[in-house]
Amino acid sequence: MKKIILMFLLVCAGMVQAGEYAFLVFTNTAGTQTALKVTYLTMKVNGAQLDVTNEDGTVNFSLTDLASMQFRTESGEWADVENVLDGDGPVRVFTILGSSLGEFDNMVQAASKLAHGIYIVTDGKRSVKINIHK
Repeated sequence: MKKIILMFLLVCAGMVQAGEYAFLVFTNTAGTQTALKVTYLTMKVNGAQLDVTNEDGTVNFSLTDLASMQFRTESGEWADVENVLDGDGPVRVFTILGSSLGEFDNMVQAASKLAHGIYIVTDGKRSVKINIHK
């Protein structure tokens, strides 16, 4: 069944014009994201893995570990934690479900206290989603 769904996604991927989206972002079951340019993108199911090739080379993904694929206009790569929000002032951190985890003196302090996961951080002017890998 997973191969049928994957083949459908591959057909849909072929119908999307590269001018609309610059990246295809793969997310594995651990939450790690890999963004690949869609220029000259091809995908091939090879046994239990997906081989994705673009102008930069080939990346292999285990089908059992692949959680999602999304076309995006941006790569979705994460900035250094201290550069996420302007300034060095206090930030509030929330889970992705909206529960408050508290206020911290700055972004670096918040990141040092957070466990592996995805969070929403705000400085009162701007909110961003961050991904902490530990």
